[in-house]
Amino acid sequence: MAERNTRGCADDEAARRTARGKGFGDALRRSRFLPASVLVLLVSAAAGVFAWSYIYAFANPYPHSVPVAVVGTAEADHGVFLAGMDKALDMSLVPHRYATYAQARNAVEEQTVFAIFDERPDRAVVLDVSSASGASVAEVLTATAPGVSKAIAVDVVVRDINPSQRGDPRGLAIFYITLAAVVVGFVGSIQLSVHANALGPIERIGFICAYSLLGAFTIAAVVDWLLGALSLPFLQVWLTLTLAMYVASTLFLMFRALIGRWAILPTWAVIVLIGNPASGGAVSWPLLPPFLRIVGPWLPSGAAIEAIHTEVYFPGHLHGLPFLVLAGWALVATSVFCLVEYRKARAH
Repeated sequence: MAERNTRGCADDEAARRTARGKGFGDALRRSRFLPASVLVLLVSAAAGVFAWSYIYAFANPYPHSVPVAVVGTAEADHGVFLAGMDKALDMSLVPHRYATYAQARNAVEEQTVFAIFDERPDRAVVLDVSSASGASVAEVLTATAPGVSKAIAVDVVVRDINPSQRGDPRGLAIFYITLAAVVVGFVGSIQLSVHANALGPIERIGFICAYSLLGAFTIAAVVDWLLGALSLPFLQVWLTLTLAMYVASTLFLMFRALIGRWAILPTWAVIVLIGNPASGGAVSWPLLPPFLRIVGPWLPSGAAIEAIHTEVYFPGHLHGLPFLVLAGWALVATSVFCLVEYRKARAH
C-alpha cells in the first residue's frame, strides 16, 4: 500500500511538472518578447555569417582555375615562361591551344579565356591580358609576370588588349549597379508589404514592375549620364537591371507567401550572403573558391552581372544563359507567389 502511494505521489509530481512545462511553453509562445528574442539571435548569427561570406570570397582572392589561350608552338623561352607563370600561380592556369592569334582573340571575346600567351618564335614573349574580361584576373597575371620574367632572365611584354572603361578602371561599376538593383528590389518589396498590404497579388506585381522599371532607369542614368563612369548600351542595360530588380522583389514575395514573416532570411541569403560574393562582379570567378564559382552563375546577381558585363564590353558575343537564368527565377518566384496567394484566398 505504501509503495502504491509512493508511486502515486511520484506520478502526480511528474504530471504537475509536465503541466508546468506545458504552461511555460504556452506562455513562451504567446509572449510578445518571443519574436524579438528570436530576431536578436538571428541578427547576431547573420552578422557573423555576413562577415564570413564576404571575407571568404574577397579578402584574399587567389586563382583556382584560370583558362588562358596559348598560340603557336612553344619554343624554349616561351615554354619556360608559361611553365613559370603556372608554377607561380600554384598550377592554376588551364591552357587552351589555338592555331592562330585571331582564334585566341575570339576566345577572349567569347569570354572563354582570360589571357593570351603568344608563343610565336619570331617575337618576344608576349602576355596579353583582358581587364574587361576580369580586372582582378588581369591584375594577378600582370603582377606575376615581372617576377617570372626576372627568374628566367627573359624579357616579357604585357599588354592589356581589352581594358576597362576609363571611368571604371577596376571594373567594379557593373557589380555596384547590380548590387543596387537587387538590394533595393527586395527592400522595396518588403516596404510594399508593410505599407501597402491591402494590395492583391496582381496589383502587387504591377507596382513591383513599375518601381523596377523606374529604379533601373534611374540607376543606369546616374551611372552613365550623371557620373559618366560607364558608357552603357542604355536600353539593354536598363531592361536587364529591371529584370534583376524584379527577380529580387518577387523572390521576397515567394518566400513571404511560403514562410511568412521570416521571408527576409532566405531572400537575404540568396541575394546578399551567397549571391553577391559568388557573382564574379567584385572578384572574377577564376579567383573565387570552388563552391562560389559553381553556384554564382545560377543566382540572380551572378546572372545579371554576366549579362550586363557582356552587353557593355562584348556586345557582339551575347550568351543566352544569364538571361534564361534571370527569366527562370522571375517565372518561378511569380508563379509560386500567385499560386500560394490564390490558394489562401480560396481557403477563406
